[in-house]
Amino acid sequence: MCELSSNDGCIFAHTPEAKPLGLSRGMPVFKVRDIIDANHVHVFSTNMPLYAAMSRRVTNILRRCIAHVENYSIDESFCYLDGYSRIASYEEFMRDVATKIRLWTDIPVSVGVAPSKTLAKIGSKFAKKYRGYRSVCVIDTDAKRRKALELLELDDIWGFGRSTRAKLAYLGVATPLDFADKSESWVRANFHLPGIRTWMELNGHPCIDTSEILQRQPICTSRSFGSMVGDIVHLRESVAHFAASCANILRGQGSVARQVTVFIHSNSFRDDLKQHVGFDTVRLNVATADTMEITATAMTILDNIFRQGILYKKAGVALSDISSANSWQLQLFDTVANRPERAKLMGTVDTVNHRYGLKSLRLAAEGEAGSPWHVKCEHRSQNYLSDLSEILTVKI
Repeated sequence: MCELSSNDGCIFAHTPEAKPLGLSRGMPVFKVRDIIDANHVHVFSTNMPLYAAMSRRVTNILRRCIAHVENYSIDESFCYLDGYSRIASYEEFMRDVATKIRLWTDIPVSVGVAPSKTLAKIGSKFAKKYRGYRSVCVIDTDAKRRKALELLELDDIWGFGRSTRAKLAYLGVATPLDFADKSESWVRANFHLPGIRTWMELNGHPCIDTSEILQRQPICTSRSFGSMVGDIVHLRESVAHFAASCANILRGQGSVARQVTVFIHSNSFRDDLKQHVGFDTVRLNVATADTMEITATAMTILDNIFRQGILYKKAGVALSDISSANSWQLQLFDTVANRPERAKLMGTVDTVNHRYGLKSLRLAAEGEAGSPWHVKCEHRSQNYLSDLSEILTVKI
Protein backbone atom coordinates (compact mmCIF):
# COMPACT_ATOMS: atom_id res chain seq x y z
CA MET A 1 0.00 0.00 0.00
CA CYS A 2 1.24 3.51 -0.85
CA GLU A 3 0.06 6.96 0.15
CA LEU A 4 0.40 9.67 -2.46
CA SER A 5 1.25 13.33 -2.01
CA SER A 6 -1.45 15.97 -1.94
CA ASN A 7 -1.55 16.18 -5.74
CA ASP A 8 -1.20 12.42 -6.39
CA GLY A 9 2.20 13.15 -7.89
CA CYS A 10 4.67 11.30 -5.65
CA ILE A 11 4.75 8.46 -3.16
CA PHE A 12 4.53 10.11 0.24
CA ALA A 13 4.59 6.99 2.43
CA HIS A 14 4.31 3.25 2.05
CA THR A 15 3.98 0.03 4.00
CA PRO A 16 7.03 -2.25 4.45
CA GLU A 17 5.68 -4.64 1.80
CA ALA A 18 6.08 -2.00 -0.92
CA LYS A 19 9.82 -1.51 -0.47
CA PRO A 20 10.95 -4.90 -1.89
CA LEU A 21 8.98 -4.06 -5.04
CA GLY A 22 11.28 -1.11 -5.67
CA LEU A 23 8.93 1.58 -4.38
CA SER A 24 10.30 4.25 -2.08
CA ARG A 25 9.28 7.58 -0.64
CA GLY A 26 9.53 10.53 -3.03
CA MET A 27 9.25 8.54 -6.25
CA PRO A 28 7.09 10.16 -8.98
CA VAL A 29 4.04 7.98 -9.55
CA PHE A 30 4.25 8.10 -13.36
CA LYS A 31 7.72 6.51 -13.24
CA VAL A 32 6.58 3.49 -11.20
CA ARG A 33 3.05 3.08 -12.55
CA ASP A 34 3.98 -0.24 -14.17
CA ILE A 35 5.22 -1.61 -10.80
CA ILE A 36 2.05 -0.44 -9.05
CA ASP A 37 -0.24 -2.00 -11.66
CA ALA A 38 1.70 -5.26 -12.04
CA ASN A 39 1.76 -5.91 -8.28
CA HIS A 40 -1.77 -4.64 -7.56
CA VAL A 41 -0.46 -2.04 -5.10
CA HIS A 42 -3.25 -0.09 -3.41
CA VAL A 43 -2.71 3.67 -3.61
CA PHE A 44 -4.50 6.35 -1.59
CA SER A 45 -4.49 10.13 -1.87
CA THR A 46 -3.48 12.16 1.16
CA ASN A 47 -6.57 12.81 3.29
CA MET A 48 -5.65 15.29 6.01
CA PRO A 49 -9.19 15.74 7.45
CA LEU A 50 -9.40 11.99 8.07
CA TYR A 51 -5.89 11.88 9.55
CA ALA A 52 -6.69 14.80 11.84
CA ALA A 53 -9.87 13.09 13.04
CA MET A 54 -7.99 9.85 13.76
CA SER A 55 -5.27 11.83 15.53
CA ARG A 56 -7.87 13.42 17.80
CA ARG A 57 -9.22 9.98 18.67
CA VAL A 58 -5.77 8.70 19.62
CA THR A 59 -5.09 11.85 21.64
CA ASN A 60 -8.40 11.49 23.48
CA ILE A 61 -7.48 7.93 24.46
CA LEU A 62 -4.10 9.09 25.71
CA ARG A 63 -5.68 11.84 27.77
CA ARG A 64 -8.18 9.43 29.29
CA CYS A 65 -5.26 7.33 30.52
CA ILE A 66 -2.62 9.97 31.27
CA ALA A 67 -3.08 13.38 32.89
CA HIS A 68 -0.36 15.31 31.03
CA VAL A 69 -0.19 14.71 27.26
CA GLU A 70 1.57 17.10 24.88
CA ASN A 71 0.82 16.85 21.16
CA TYR A 72 3.93 17.38 19.06
CA SER A 73 2.51 16.56 15.63
CA ILE A 74 -0.45 14.83 14.02
CA ASP A 75 1.07 11.42 14.73
CA GLU A 76 3.26 12.02 17.77
CA SER A 77 2.67 12.92 21.42
CA PHE A 78 4.78 13.18 24.56
CA CYS A 79 3.25 11.73 27.73
CA TYR A 80 4.54 12.55 31.19
CA LEU A 81 4.52 9.45 33.39
CA ASP A 82 5.63 10.86 36.74
CA GLY A 83 3.90 8.87 39.49
CA TYR A 84 2.38 6.19 37.24
CA SER A 85 4.97 3.63 38.33
CA ARG A 86 2.88 3.24 41.50
CA ILE A 87 0.12 1.71 39.36
CA ALA A 88 2.31 -0.63 37.29
CA SER A 89 5.70 -0.66 35.64
CA TYR A 90 6.09 1.90 32.89
CA GLU A 91 6.34 -0.88 30.33
CA GLU A 92 3.15 -2.63 31.44
CA PHE A 93 1.25 0.65 31.80
CA MET A 94 2.14 1.95 28.33
CA ARG A 95 1.60 -1.44 26.71
CA ASP A 96 -1.93 -1.35 28.11
CA VAL A 97 -2.42 2.12 26.62
CA ALA A 98 -1.06 0.95 23.26
CA THR A 99 -3.43 -2.02 23.35
CA LYS A 100 -6.42 0.26 23.97
CA ILE A 101 -5.43 2.48 21.03
CA ARG A 102 -5.11 -0.55 18.76
CA LEU A 103 -8.44 -1.98 19.96
CA TRP A 104 -10.44 1.26 19.73
CA THR A 105 -8.92 2.76 16.54
CA ASP A 106 -7.11 -0.15 14.81
CA ILE A 107 -3.97 2.01 14.71
CA PRO A 108 -0.69 0.40 15.83
CA VAL A 109 1.53 2.65 17.92
CA SER A 110 5.15 2.45 19.04
CA VAL A 111 6.11 3.77 22.46
CA GLY A 112 9.47 4.83 23.83
CA VAL A 113 9.88 5.43 27.56
CA ALA A 114 12.98 7.27 28.74
CA PRO A 115 14.16 10.13 30.99
CA SER A 116 14.30 12.64 28.09
CA LYS A 117 12.25 13.30 24.97
CA THR A 118 15.13 12.59 22.60
CA LEU A 119 15.78 9.21 24.21
CA ALA A 120 12.04 8.48 24.22
CA LYS A 121 11.94 9.07 20.46
CA ILE A 122 14.87 6.68 20.10
CA GLY A 123 12.98 4.08 22.12
CA SER A 124 9.96 4.56 19.87
CA LYS A 125 12.13 3.81 16.82
CA PHE A 126 13.26 0.52 18.34
CA ALA A 127 9.69 -0.38 19.34
CA LYS A 128 8.53 0.24 15.78
CA LYS A 129 11.39 -1.71 14.16
CA TYR A 130 11.52 -4.77 16.42
CA ARG A 131 8.32 -6.69 17.17
CA GLY A 132 9.90 -8.32 20.21
CA TYR A 133 9.35 -5.10 22.16
CA ARG A 134 5.58 -5.55 21.73
CA SER A 135 5.02 -1.84 21.05
CA VAL A 136 7.00 -0.52 24.05
CA CYS A 137 10.75 0.04 24.44
CA VAL A 138 11.98 1.30 27.80
CA ILE A 139 15.38 2.98 28.13
CA ASP A 140 15.69 3.24 31.90
CA THR A 141 19.32 2.30 32.58
CA ASP A 142 22.64 3.71 31.45
CA ALA A 143 23.53 0.39 29.84
CA LYS A 144 20.37 0.48 27.69
CA ARG A 145 21.00 4.10 26.79
CA ARG A 146 24.55 3.42 25.62
CA LYS A 147 23.52 0.33 23.67
CA ALA A 148 20.74 2.23 21.88
CA LEU A 149 23.04 5.12 20.94
CA GLU A 150 25.68 2.69 19.72
CA LEU A 151 23.23 0.96 17.37
CA LEU A 152 21.77 4.10 15.81
CA GLU A 153 23.04 6.34 13.03
CA LEU A 154 23.38 10.10 13.38
CA ASP A 155 20.52 10.44 10.89
CA ASP A 156 18.20 8.82 13.44
CA ILE A 157 18.69 11.48 16.12
CA TRP A 158 15.99 14.10 16.55
CA GLY A 159 17.47 17.55 15.99
CA PHE A 160 20.44 16.52 13.84
CA GLY A 161 20.00 18.20 10.45
CA ARG A 162 22.19 17.85 7.41
CA SER A 163 24.61 20.61 8.37
CA THR A 164 24.92 19.29 11.93
CA ARG A 165 25.66 15.77 10.68
CA ALA A 166 28.29 17.13 8.29
CA LYS A 167 29.93 19.06 11.11
CA LEU A 168 29.92 16.00 13.39
CA ALA A 169 31.55 13.92 10.65
CA TYR A 170 34.20 16.61 10.19
CA LEU A 171 34.88 16.54 13.94
CA GLY A 172 35.27 12.77 13.88
CA VAL A 173 31.95 11.88 15.53
CA ALA A 174 30.63 8.71 13.90
CA THR A 175 27.77 7.60 16.16
CA PRO A 176 25.32 9.20 18.60
CA LEU A 177 27.25 7.49 21.42
CA ASP A 178 30.45 9.24 20.33
CA PHE A 179 28.66 12.56 20.59
CA ALA A 180 27.05 11.74 23.95
CA ASP A 181 30.45 10.74 25.39
CA LYS A 182 32.01 14.12 24.55
CA SER A 183 32.66 16.49 27.44
CA GLU A 184 30.34 19.41 28.05
CA SER A 185 33.16 21.88 27.42
CA TRP A 186 33.83 20.30 23.99
CA VAL A 187 30.15 20.48 23.04
CA ARG A 188 29.80 24.10 24.14
CA ALA A 189 32.94 25.03 22.21
CA ASN A 190 31.68 23.51 18.95
CA PHE A 191 27.87 23.87 19.01
CA HIS A 192 25.15 26.38 19.75
CA LEU A 193 22.25 25.91 22.18
CA PRO A 194 20.26 23.33 20.12
CA GLY A 195 23.31 21.05 19.89
CA ILE A 196 24.01 21.45 23.61
CA ARG A 197 20.42 20.55 24.45
CA THR A 198 20.55 17.45 22.24
CA TRP A 199 23.79 16.37 23.97
CA MET A 200 22.14 16.79 27.37
CA GLU A 201 19.05 14.87 26.25
CA LEU A 202 21.18 11.99 24.92
CA ASN A 203 22.74 11.79 28.37
CA GLY A 204 19.34 11.54 30.02
CA HIS A 205 18.89 15.16 31.14
CA PRO A 206 15.54 16.56 29.87
CA CYS A 207 15.82 20.14 28.67
CA ILE A 208 13.84 20.49 25.41
CA ASP A 209 10.51 22.35 25.68
CA THR A 210 8.60 21.16 22.62
CA SER A 211 5.67 23.49 23.30
CA GLU A 212 8.05 26.43 22.82
CA ILE A 213 9.46 24.89 19.64
CA LEU A 214 5.99 24.40 18.16
CA GLN A 215 4.89 27.91 19.02
CA ARG A 216 7.87 29.64 17.42
CA GLN A 217 8.56 27.61 14.31
CA PRO A 218 7.37 29.08 10.98
CA ILE A 219 4.02 28.00 9.58
CA CYS A 220 3.80 27.23 5.86
CA THR A 221 0.97 26.04 3.64
CA SER A 222 1.71 25.28 -0.01
CA ARG A 223 0.39 23.01 -2.75
CA SER A 224 1.20 21.94 -6.27
CA PHE A 225 -1.80 22.75 -8.46
CA GLY A 226 -3.95 20.12 -10.14
CA SER A 227 -3.53 22.10 -13.38
CA MET A 228 -1.13 24.90 -14.22
CA VAL A 229 -2.54 28.37 -13.61
CA GLY A 230 -1.76 31.44 -15.68
CA ASP A 231 -4.30 34.03 -14.55
CA ILE A 232 -4.05 36.16 -11.45
CA VAL A 233 -7.66 35.44 -10.39
CA HIS A 234 -7.07 31.75 -9.68
CA LEU A 235 -3.68 32.47 -8.15
CA ARG A 236 -5.30 34.93 -5.77
CA GLU A 237 -7.83 32.27 -4.75
CA SER A 238 -5.08 29.79 -3.94
CA VAL A 239 -3.00 32.29 -1.99
CA ALA A 240 -6.08 33.44 -0.03
CA HIS A 241 -6.85 29.81 0.81
CA PHE A 242 -3.27 29.13 1.97
CA ALA A 243 -3.11 32.36 3.99
CA ALA A 244 -6.37 31.51 5.77
CA SER A 245 -5.08 28.02 6.59
CA CYS A 246 -1.88 29.46 8.08
CA ALA A 247 -3.85 31.96 10.16
CA ASN A 248 -6.09 29.16 11.45
CA ILE A 249 -3.06 27.14 12.57
CA LEU A 250 -1.61 30.26 14.17
CA ARG A 251 -4.72 30.88 16.27
CA GLY A 252 -4.98 27.20 17.14
CA GLN A 253 -1.62 27.29 18.88
CA GLY A 254 -2.27 30.66 20.55
CA SER A 255 0.30 32.60 18.55
CA VAL A 256 0.65 35.69 16.37
CA ALA A 257 3.01 36.35 13.44
CA ARG A 258 4.87 39.45 12.31
CA GLN A 259 6.03 38.41 8.82
CA VAL A 260 4.13 37.11 5.79
CA THR A 261 5.88 35.44 2.86
CA VAL A 262 4.30 34.42 -0.47
CA PHE A 263 6.00 32.35 -3.16
CA ILE A 264 4.93 31.11 -6.58
CA HIS A 265 6.82 29.15 -9.19
CA SER A 266 6.30 27.59 -12.57
CA ASN A 267 6.74 23.97 -13.62
CA SER A 268 10.51 23.40 -13.70
CA PHE A 269 9.98 20.08 -15.51
CA ARG A 270 8.50 21.84 -18.55
CA ASP A 271 11.50 23.11 -20.49
CA ASP A 272 9.19 24.21 -23.27
CA LEU A 273 7.54 26.85 -21.06
CA LYS A 274 8.73 30.16 -19.65
CA GLN A 275 10.03 29.80 -16.10
CA HIS A 276 9.61 32.13 -13.16
CA VAL A 277 10.05 31.92 -9.40
CA GLY A 278 8.66 34.78 -7.37
CA PHE A 279 8.68 35.40 -3.63
CA ASP A 280 8.64 38.29 -1.22
CA THR A 281 8.20 38.97 2.49
CA VAL A 282 6.35 41.80 4.22
CA ARG A 283 6.78 42.70 7.88
CA LEU A 284 3.56 43.76 9.61
CA ASN A 285 3.35 46.72 11.95
CA VAL A 286 1.60 44.59 14.57
CA ALA A 287 1.90 40.84 15.07
CA THR A 288 -1.46 39.28 14.26
CA ALA A 289 -3.44 36.07 13.73
CA ASP A 290 -6.26 37.84 11.89
CA THR A 291 -7.20 35.94 8.70
CA MET A 292 -8.38 39.05 6.89
CA GLU A 293 -5.24 41.04 7.68
CA ILE A 294 -2.86 38.21 6.78
CA THR A 295 -4.78 37.42 3.57
CA ALA A 296 -4.84 41.06 2.46
CA THR A 297 -1.08 41.28 2.99
CA ALA A 298 -0.54 38.04 1.04
CA MET A 299 -2.63 39.39 -1.84
CA THR A 300 -0.52 42.53 -2.02
CA ILE A 301 2.66 40.45 -2.16
CA LEU A 302 1.20 38.24 -4.89
CA ASP A 303 0.29 41.23 -7.05
CA ASN A 304 3.93 42.37 -6.85
CA ILE A 305 5.56 39.04 -7.73
CA PHE A 306 3.09 37.81 -10.39
CA ARG A 307 4.28 37.81 -14.01
CA GLN A 308 1.82 37.75 -16.89
CA GLY A 309 2.31 34.97 -19.44
CA ILE A 310 3.72 32.43 -16.97
CA LEU A 311 1.98 29.14 -16.20
CA TYR A 312 2.40 28.56 -12.47
CA LYS A 313 2.43 25.10 -10.91
CA LYS A 314 2.76 25.87 -7.20
CA ALA A 315 2.12 28.61 -4.64
CA GLY A 316 2.45 28.94 -0.91
CA VAL A 317 2.20 31.23 2.11
CA ALA A 318 4.50 31.21 5.14
CA LEU A 319 4.21 33.03 8.46
CA SER A 320 7.29 33.73 10.56
CA ASP A 321 8.57 35.82 13.47
CA ILE A 322 6.00 34.03 15.62
CA SER A 323 5.36 34.84 19.26
CA SER A 324 2.73 34.15 21.91
CA ALA A 325 -0.62 35.87 21.49
CA ASN A 326 -0.40 36.89 25.15
CA SER A 327 2.73 38.97 24.68
CA TRP A 328 2.16 40.95 21.49
CA GLN A 329 2.32 44.74 21.65
CA LEU A 330 0.08 47.35 20.02
CA GLN A 331 1.50 50.18 17.90
CA LEU A 332 0.53 53.83 18.13
CA PHE A 333 -0.13 54.06 14.38
CA ASP A 334 -1.96 50.74 13.98
CA THR A 335 -3.96 50.76 10.72
CA VAL A 336 -6.54 48.29 12.12
CA ALA A 337 -8.80 50.39 14.34
CA ASN A 338 -11.10 47.63 15.61
CA ARG A 339 -8.53 44.96 16.42
CA PRO A 340 -10.28 43.64 19.60
CA GLU A 341 -13.55 43.20 17.69
CA ARG A 342 -11.73 41.48 14.83
CA ALA A 343 -10.17 39.06 17.31
CA LYS A 344 -13.65 38.15 18.61
CA LEU A 345 -14.84 37.65 15.02
CA MET A 346 -11.97 35.24 14.34
CA GLY A 347 -12.88 33.34 17.49
CA THR A 348 -16.47 33.01 16.30
CA VAL A 349 -15.34 31.79 12.87
CA ASP A 350 -13.12 29.16 14.49
CA THR A 351 -15.97 27.99 16.72
CA VAL A 352 -18.34 27.57 13.76
CA ASN A 353 -15.74 25.77 11.65
CA HIS A 354 -14.85 23.48 14.52
CA ARG A 355 -18.50 22.52 14.99
CA TYR A 356 -19.71 22.31 11.40
CA GLY A 357 -16.53 21.43 9.52
CA LEU A 358 -13.42 23.14 8.20
CA LYS A 359 -14.11 26.02 5.81
CA SER A 360 -17.83 26.16 6.66
CA LEU A 361 -17.11 29.88 7.05
CA ARG A 362 -14.39 31.26 4.81
CA LEU A 363 -13.38 34.37 2.91
CA ALA A 364 -15.03 34.86 -0.49
CA ALA A 365 -11.54 35.46 -1.89
CA GLU A 366 -10.76 31.76 -1.43
CA GLY A 367 -13.02 30.90 -4.37
CA GLU A 368 -15.15 27.84 -4.95
CA ALA A 369 -14.39 24.15 -5.33
CA GLY A 370 -13.44 23.03 -8.82
CA SER A 371 -10.93 25.77 -9.57
CA PRO A 372 -7.92 24.51 -11.58
CA TRP A 373 -5.54 25.14 -8.70
CA HIS A 374 -7.26 22.58 -6.47
CA VAL A 375 -5.20 19.44 -6.02
CA LYS A 376 -6.00 16.09 -7.57
CA CYS A 377 -7.31 13.51 -5.10
CA GLU A 378 -8.42 10.71 -7.39
CA HIS A 379 -7.71 8.01 -4.80
CA ARG A 380 -8.97 9.77 -1.67
CA SER A 381 -10.65 7.62 0.96
CA GLN A 382 -13.91 8.81 2.50
CA ASN A 383 -13.96 11.27 5.41
CA TYR A 384 -16.15 8.92 7.41
CA LEU A 385 -15.20 10.52 10.73
CA SER A 386 -15.87 14.14 9.82
CA ASP A 387 -18.45 14.18 7.00
CA LEU A 388 -21.90 12.62 7.37
CA SER A 389 -22.28 12.42 3.58
CA GLU A 390 -19.23 10.13 3.47
CA ILE A 391 -20.04 7.97 6.47
CA LEU A 392 -18.51 4.50 6.45
CA THR A 393 -20.82 1.77 5.12
CA VAL A 394 -20.61 -1.92 5.91
CA LYS A 395 -21.93 -4.60 3.57
CA ILE A 396 -23.38 -7.64 5.34
